[in-house]
Amino acid sequence: MLMKEYRICMPLTVEEYRIGQLYMISKHSHEQSERGEGVEVVQNEPYEDPEHGSVSFSCESYRHRNIHIFCCRLYISSHTKNCSFLPKFSIHIETKYEDNKGSNDNIFGAEPKDEETEVCFVDIAYDEIPERHYKELEDLRYFKSKKTNRGVLQEGWIDTQDPIMCSYKLVTVKFEVWGLQTRVEQFVHKVIRDILLLGHRQAFAWVDEWIDMTMEEVREYERATQEATNLKIGTFPPAISITETPLPSSNRSGPNSAPSTPLSTEAPEFLSVPKERPRKKSAPETLTLPDPGRRDSIFKLPSFFSWNSSPQPE
Repeated sequence: MLMKEYRICMPLTVEEYRIGQLYMISKHSHEQSERGEGVEVVQNEPYEDPEHGSVSFSCESYRHRNIHIFCCRLYISSHTKNCSFLPKFSIHIETKYEDNKGSNDNIFGAEPKDEETEVCFVDIAYDEIPERHYKELEDLRYFKSKKTNRGVLQEGWIDTQDPIMCSYKLVTVKFEVWGLQTRVEQFVHKVIRDILLLGHRQAFAWVDEWIDMTMEEVREYERATQEATNLKIGTFPPAISITETPLPSSNRSGPNSAPSTPLSTEAPEFLSVPKERPRKKSAPETLTLPDPGRRDSIFKLPSFFSWNSSPQPE
């Protein structure tokens, strides 16, 4: 098990981020979904936590999503992520938010834990993101909001920014397979960190699109976007279909790389032994078959899924 606590500061208030996060998730999910592949929202309703009461932000709504990656399906809830096809693999994410600079060291409780927790500060402006996800308009080192007048985020902005809030995320990854545990858990944490960094960057880079929205308006935007996304995904067609097609009575044409062979019960002419050729008793009778033509192309199976090849935002 590998546990890390990520702290991501934002030049927003907690109340502003509530709206910005809902807007960002809805817009990003729609942009990254294609037919048969993407995020399908099957349930979205208010959630009352038995311990913490009414839960805010992403936990404010219980989200049960199906991530469609061709024929594989990964079931995800707002607190725990489990792969049904990998019973020894799980991801647990606990999230809390406060109006501070990430200075609360006991936000998840001061009780000692079985495993040591590494604290990782994530800088939305200056931490590197995968090159394929880079967009100049979302580079917060140069972005300035027209409506809020916040930005450009210069080095050391966390110490001078007002307002400021912090997203605390306690992430636990378990992959209990001997020989692969350490490498897989470290890789999954890297992917999660990149996702958190990209999402928080976009939430602020798109601030002028959502800053004037009320909670009711962003909820309506979320509902409409979810419906459009589900329609966009549609039904994933089967990869292989088998149908019965009667053979024609006439000659059948083959691919360009193979000779056209008539449908006949008689042996082809090249398999017949010439009548005028005398047989040799000193050697067995042999037949020489023509060399089959080489195929012109090679069929490659698609790469089913990779942490680094999900549909890329432009």
